[in-house]
Formats: sequence, C-alpha cells, structure tokens
Amino acid sequence: MALTTKLEAVNTMIAVIGEAPVNTLGGTAVPITVVQAENVLDETSRAVQSEGWHFNTEHEYPFTPDATNSKITLPSNVLTIDLDPQIYTDVDPVQRGNTLYDRKNHTDVWTKEVKASVTFQLDFTEIPEQFRNYITIKAARIFSNRFLGSREIEGFALRDEVEAKARAIDSDSENADRTIFDNYSVMRVLDR
Repeated sequence: MALTTKLEAVNTMIAVIGEAPVNTLGGTAVPITVVQAENVLDETSRAVQSEGWHFNTEHEYPFTPDATNSKITLPSNVLTIDLDPQIYTDVDPVQRGNTLYDRKNHTDVWTKEVKASVTFQLDFTEIPEQFRNYITIKAARIFSNRFLGSREIEGFALRDEVEAKARAIDSDSENADRTIFDNYSVMRVLDR
C-alpha cells in the first residue's frame, strides 16, 4: 500500500467540489481552487497535529541555552512545549515567538539545559497514513463547506471524518503502548 501524497490529498479535496484532478501543486498554471485546497490542507494538518499525538510528541527533549545570549531558541515547527512541573518547580515556561520564556521569573534567559515535552508540526509526508487519511477527509469537509456551503456534502463528509478520526486514534493508541503507569499522578496513588 502506497502512502497518500499531498497531491493525492488535494485531488481528493477538489473532487468533493466537482473539480478535475491536477498533476502538480506548483507552478503558475495551477487553478486557484488547488491553491486554496492546499492552504486548507496545511491549516487542517497544523490543527490536528497541535492536539499532540504519539507520532509528533517527544518527551525529555533537550534544549540548551545559546552561549551568546542565554536564550533558548525553539525550532520553527514547535506547536506546544511544556516542562514537567514535578521537576521544574521554580519556572513557568511558555513559547513566545521562537523563544522559551519563563513567566514566573519574567525572563527569557536560561542558565542551564532543560528537558521538555514538545509537540512538533511534521510535514504531511512524515505523518502516519491513518492521520494523512483523517486530515485529508477533514480538510475536504472544511474546504467544500467554505467553497460550496452544501449541508448535504458536509453531512456525508462528517460521517467519513468521524470514522477516519477513530482509525487514527486507534492507530496512535496502539503505537503509544500506553498503560495507567505512564502517568506519575496515577502511579503515585497506586504506590501508596
């Protein structure tokens, strides 16, 4: 089974509104509907990935302050970041632009490396197939609703979207191999 490409996803989206498929996403001859569909696909992918899934979230990801200004510059694809409050009790980190800011101490200067839980936005071609399918179907529904505003099409697409999301959640849960012992709060209660 081949993985869904971005071109295939956009072609699925424009097919919902009755447009003919295209052979490429780039170039000057691309219809405006294709450009709009690609924008909605990117927007939907960012929204879905920002929920934080097993495939795009890393824990204990190290960030080292820059040697010249002691700031922690975050990669441009960071969607969310947080430090473990059980370990980092003296800070309250938030993302401000592309740097890590400490709200508790009112500074963006860091004196040592920190390890964070980070949710990254990955390229469409880097995510699992179940999520490519879910994002494509959700984006097709959003796109057709914005373009046509048809309640009938939206109803059919919404049902497909719910099924695709369920498959994505199942896939993500299976890959995560989660147990109740993964959560420190639960483990602490059980350990009493």
